[in-house]
Amino acid sequence: MAVTNQLSNLKKKLGLTAYLTQDVVRDQISKVVGGKDGQQFVTSIISAAQANPALQECTNPSILSAALLGQSLHLSPSPQLGYYYMVPFENRKNGTKEAQFILGYKGMMQLAIRSGYYKRINAIAIKEGELVRYDPLEEEIEVNLIEDEYEREQAPTVGYYAFFEYLNGFRKAIYWSKKKMEAHAERYSMGYKAKKGYTFWEKDFDSMAIKTLLRQLLGHYGIMSTDMQTAYEADQAVIREDGSKDYVDIVEAPQSDEKPTGEEITVESEKVAPEANNASTNDAQTALFS
Repeated sequence: MAVTNQLSNLKKKLGLTAYLTQDVVRDQISKVVGGKDGQQFVTSIISAAQANPALQECTNPSILSAALLGQSLHLSPSPQLGYYYMVPFENRKNGTKEAQFILGYKGMMQLAIRSGYYKRINAIAIKEGELVRYDPLEEEIEVNLIEDEYEREQAPTVGYYAFFEYLNGFRKAIYWSKKKMEAHAERYSMGYKAKKGYTFWEKDFDSMAIKTLLRQLLGHYGIMSTDMQTAYEADQAVIREDGSKDYVDIVEAPQSDEKPTGEEITVESEKVAPEANNASTNDAQTALFS
């Protein structure tokens, strides 16, 4: 409790770099990271903040807690790697900007691979004219993918497909039409339903949809390692100094051109928004695990 109070007292007095070099903070980092790798960890946090100026406006403890969670999962905070993101949002509950932990698709893939259960795992957007048939009973799909990469990128999306195969041969697949995905987004993201242009659903629908499909597939049918469970539960949360998670209401999008996305198989948060003011914490948690 004393350490938590000391950390809280530092958050308004110091910039991020100065905050991270304070003895009480260095001690906390050392307990999680170890003294040998502590400096590299601090450097990576500062680098992530420099890549997104809005992150520097967030409370220092929320940045550190998100980064420490990532470190405990052996995921780098570097936005270039895309394993997870510390995304700044404004919390109307306390009037501050805080960093949320957002699991990236590369981090999701990393954790699945490390579990040792998965032989193959993939997800993709299906473009107009590519889908020949999908049999939901046998979970078999037949597609004719557009060969020209530029042409395929420009083609409208009609659905999304994801699958995994265990080392023992068990296989599971799922396909959602874009119409079904849009209904899901409207149900679980009031920001998207309002169509005001500030949600990641509106900025990069395909990327958000693919992460949603992967969450559905792995969360409902996949074997979840302890690290995968931890990461999924923390996804979209502000991590408090005591380790608790707060699924806060969001009122503005990150002030940065850099999106927490990857390439075609990009996945971001399932209920990313600025959500409406009356969205409760329970609503956020419901959306998270839906």
